[in-house]
Amino acid sequence: MTGWRTGLGTLLAMVLSSQVASAADPRYPDWPCQQAKVPEISLAAVWAGPPLGDAETKWRDNPKISALATKLAARRVPLEDAQKEITEFLQAATADKANAGKLLFAGLFDTLNGQRASVMNGLERVMRKQREAAEKIRDDTVKLQALQDATPPDQAKVDELGNQLVWETRIFEDRGRVVKFVCEVPTTIDQRLFALSRTIQQELD
Repeated sequence: MTGWRTGLGTLLAMVLSSQVASAADPRYPDWPCQQAKVPEISLAAVWAGPPLGDAETKWRDNPKISALATKLAARRVPLEDAQKEITEFLQAATADKANAGKLLFAGLFDTLNGQRASVMNGLERVMRKQREAAEKIRDDTVKLQALQDATPPDQAKVDELGNQLVWETRIFEDRGRVVKFVCEVPTTIDQRLFALSRTIQQELD
């Protein structure tokens, strides 16, 4: 029973720690995703509308714009619903449409970029935990092998450490699966910002 635990622990320690090491972009050693890390969306990449001017900072002074930007940035709001709400909001703005559109875009841009940064920082924190966990699995595997090689082996300690290794590797694997899922979130945020920006610009054309 303990033999397969040792083999599993050794295999996971080697393979998973290798995955942790190879997953990072060389420029960003704590970045765990296959997707290249883009720390921030550039304004020019998503906005081809009129110059924003002071809208980049003034949007925060407008409670209605701030509330709407927060609401539409939330991924729980279906993209189609968010686009519809933008259209209705800007059409109701009439003469002030251009200013309202710029303020709303500036709010969405800052809010969604902030969400991206939060997610990406979280991913890098998890990556550091995974490295620590991989090291712990390696160390405990060595300890378990030493316990098994002792004459006579202390079976109680062997079983205890073997069970601990099973849990450590399970947590490591579970966390790795979560990371793969969360790695898609920055791209989802990018796509949302592009789509909402396009909707605003279409209304302002």
